[in-house]
Amino acid sequence: MTHSPIKHCRQCGAAVQHRLPDDGDTRVRAICPACGTVHYQNPLNVVGTVPVWGPQGEQVLLCLRNIEPRRGKWTLPAGFMELGESTAAGAVRETIEEAGAQIELQGLFTVLSVARVGQVHLYYRARLLSDQFAPGYETIEARLFSEDQIPWDELAFRTVKVTLEHYFADRRRGQFGVHNGEIA
Repeated sequence: MTHSPIKHCRQCGAAVQHRLPDDGDTRVRAICPACGTVHYQNPLNVVGTVPVWGPQGEQVLLCLRNIEPRRGKWTLPAGFMELGESTAAGAVRETIEEAGAQIELQGLFTVLSVARVGQVHLYYRARLLSDQFAPGYETIEARLFSEDQIPWDELAFRTVKVTLEHYFADRRRGQFGVHNGEIA
C-alpha cells in the first residue's frame, strides 16, 4: 500500500508504536502507548458514474483530466467519497463537479478493489438528461464517445478501462449486471 504509516496519535500527539493490539487483532496497528488509542488505516472509496447518452446508451461521457495524477488522460467522472454522503450521492456530486452533467442515477455497476493503493472504486450506471456539459476546474473537456471512438490507450486508470469494457459487453448482451473485481 502506498500510504505512509501513522507516526503520531491523532488523540494526544504521542509517538505511536506499531505492534499487534492486545485485543486479539491479527494485524499490526499503530498504537499509542500514552493513551492506548488503536489507529486503523482503511481503504478510501472512489465513487463515480458511467454516464450514457442515446436511446440505447450508445455513447459514454468521458472527462479529460486537468489535474494530477494522469493530467491529460481520459476518465469517467469520479472522485473520493466525502464524509456524510452515500456512495450514490457522491457519484452524482462527482459527475456534476467534473462534467457539469445532469444525470439520472441507475444501478451500481462495478466494485473494483485496488488494494495496492488502498482504494475501492464504485461506479454506477447513469442516464444523461442532456448532452450539454459544463466541466469544472478538474476537467479540460467533457465529451461523448461511442465504443469505437473510446481513446483506450489514453485512459487514466485501469478501473475506468475495466468498467468501460464491462459496460460495452453488457450493452451488447442487452443485460446489465454488477461486476466485482480486483485490480492488481
